[in-house]
Amino acid sequence: MRKSVKQARSIVGTSPGRPKHDFYPTPTRAIEALLSVETFPDPILEPACGDGAISKVLVEHFYEVTSSDLIYRGFGNKGSIDFLGEYYKTWNGSIITNPPFRFAQQFAEKSLALGCKKLALLCKLQFLEGIKRTEFLMGSPLKKTLVFRKRLKLCRNGNEQSIKGGGMMAFAWFIWEYDYVGNPTIGWL
Repeated sequence: MRKSVKQARSIVGTSPGRPKHDFYPTPTRAIEALLSVETFPDPILEPACGDGAISKVLVEHFYEVTSSDLIYRGFGNKGSIDFLGEYYKTWNGSIITNPPFRFAQQFAEKSLALGCKKLALLCKLQFLEGIKRTEFLMGSPLKKTLVFRKRLKLCRNGNEQSIKGGGMMAFAWFIWEYDYVGNPTIGWL
C-alpha cells in the first residue's frame, strides 16, 4: 500500500492498530488564524486540551482558560475528565477545542447544551456532510465556517516530521454563537 494511502487512512480513522485515544495536537498557526478574526467571551474552556497547544496560545492572548482532557498529557487539570460525561453541568463563557473527530458532533451538542456563549470547534471540512449532522447543524446557532486555505498538518502525537509537504485533509473552524439566528456564512483563513 502506498504511504499516502496509509497516511490518509490513519487520519480518517480506518487504519489498523489505531490507538484508542487519538492525540493530534493543534498546530499553533490554526489557533493564531482563529484569533486573528474572532474574539471570545471569557472564561474559555478547552475540554480536549492534550498537551495544551490551544490553551497556551489563548493564554498568550490574555484569555482566562480552563483546560481538561480525558487523558492527562501533562497539561490542564490532572486526572481524567470526560467532557461528554457529567463533570461539566454549565459553562457561561466560550469553548474552543479540537475534539476527537469521531465525537465532534457530540462535543458541539454538549457545548451548546451547557449554555456556552461562543463555541469554536476545529473539525474536518467534511463535518458539513451527513444527514444526521446536517440536521443538527441546520437547527443549531452555527454562525460561520472558517476554512483553511492552506491545509493543516495534524499529526498523531504531534509528529509533524511524519508528513512531508502539506496536510492531507481540509480543516475549518466551526463557530457557534448562543443567540445567533440566520444562515451560517463561510470565510477563509
